[in-house]
Amino acid sequence: MDKFIIHGGVPLNGKVSPSGNKNAALPLLAACLLTDEPVVFNNVPIIGDVNTMRGLLESIGVTVEEIEPHKWRVHAKNVDPEKMDPQLCKSIRASILLAGPLAARTGGCQLPPPGGDIIGKRRLDTHTLALSKLGAHVSFNRTQKQLRFATTGLKATDLLLDEVSVTATENAIMAAVTAKGNTVIRNAASEPHVQELCNFLNVLGAKIQNIGSNTLHIEGVDRLGGGEFTIGPDYLEVVSFIGAAVVTGGSIRITNGAPKYLGMVKLVLGRMGVTWTEEKEDILVPASQSLEVRCDLDNSIPEINVMPWPSFPTDLMSIAIVIATQARGSILFHDWMFEGRMYFTDKLKSMGARIVLCDPHRCIVQGPTQLLHSNVESPDIRAGLALVLAALAAEGTSIIRNVAQIDRGYERIEEKMRGLGARVERR
Repeated sequence: MDKFIIHGGVPLNGKVSPSGNKNAALPLLAACLLTDEPVVFNNVPIIGDVNTMRGLLESIGVTVEEIEPHKWRVHAKNVDPEKMDPQLCKSIRASILLAGPLAARTGGCQLPPPGGDIIGKRRLDTHTLALSKLGAHVSFNRTQKQLRFATTGLKATDLLLDEVSVTATENAIMAAVTAKGNTVIRNAASEPHVQELCNFLNVLGAKIQNIGSNTLHIEGVDRLGGGEFTIGPDYLEVVSFIGAAVVTGGSIRITNGAPKYLGMVKLVLGRMGVTWTEEKEDILVPASQSLEVRCDLDNSIPEINVMPWPSFPTDLMSIAIVIATQARGSILFHDWMFEGRMYFTDKLKSMGARIVLCDPHRCIVQGPTQLLHSNVESPDIRAGLALVLAALAAEGTSIIRNVAQIDRGYERIEEKMRGLGARVERR
């Protein structure tokens, strides 16, 4: 099992480019099932979860060809859902994204419950309710632990999602684009990757309006064609690089950082003194920032909450907590979405961080603290990368084990960090 050995205390400096958005690549690959014509993707991130999704598609007959590095041609000419690899299906959360397009293309499929990060309960009910409303019959075999989706034809509907679920929104979109009639999806998620999925489907001939809002209007079309699409930069990786520069006192330029998606992140991290500037699509993080928590008006401890887009995303909570360990003052973090998100803080405490875990959803961080080297294990993708940042800021040499978790979401992250001067190696 690979591990990172990180010699901390080195300011990061230089220029770096983020990979393609993992959370966009996964639904985009699934959406290829909606057409029997070839699709070409540029800027594909070569990471664990994307490779798993590729394997899933290939197991049901989809041809995936690497034209050149980070450029794939995907052709779902012949699809057989009965041949799906159940082990691959169980290994990633995004396998549930096959339900919508397969229901639309082949009339259904059988899926084991998806896997993914263990960060708390991740319900599937919003998916099943949405696809049921669109005309699919959904059943769950508790003995075999199998979800079955079946339909004789999807139909347009006025759909109100019971929660702002990203993947359920994406499943509903993919199911609706070829359903007969006009569908309205209300309480829809609007993250950048949801917007990318909509824009991609429109390239193939779909008719989706109000992209970026929480109410999508979809006019069903008879069929989708082929096309070419470029996956946008991963804004979660962009913020990870910002955090790495901040906690090490370095100065970096992030090229093609899509700053248009970082407005709320800039506001929230700004409450801890984090700043950066923008030059067109580049983000410039200055060195030696004055990290200090800005108290609320009544001098009370401020609180950082996660909320659906365009508010602060849950996937950046771990990074924000590490930054807080280097900022003067106290701040409360609250992630109401996942009861396991905060558990990695015990690893930060082993490195000397002053953190009180109030309950599974909340913690208080008081800084600044000189973090010390430690030997820790990555529990999930986002917490794993946060531990990399903590090790970069720490005094001494840290070991991070189980980095396969990090590889699921970040491409060659140790090479990119080394390009900025970090002393990190993989063994």
